[in-house]
Amino acid sequence: MAFEAFDDMPINWVDHEDIAMKLYDKFGDEFGESKIYRIRFTDLLDWILEIPNFEGKREDCSEGHLEQIQAKWVYEWRDNQ
Repeated sequence: MAFEAFDDMPINWVDHEDIAMKLYDKFGDEFGESKIYRIRFTDLLDWILEIPNFEGKREDCSEGHLEQIQAKWVYEWRDNQ
């Protein structure tokens, strides 16, 4: 499998780091650490469901998944500062 094909692989709720990287790619530095932790889960959920190749369903989401995604998004943001 070519490296480019990794962008086309399906993403699901357990892929916290992949989701966080996609969110960082979408929003960049628009959201800093404190702003990421203040995002409403309803907004975060909608943004995740809009990610290309995301195959998870709204009803399979949990608060734990969203908290993990927020934390990974902060790490991704920090790595790019």
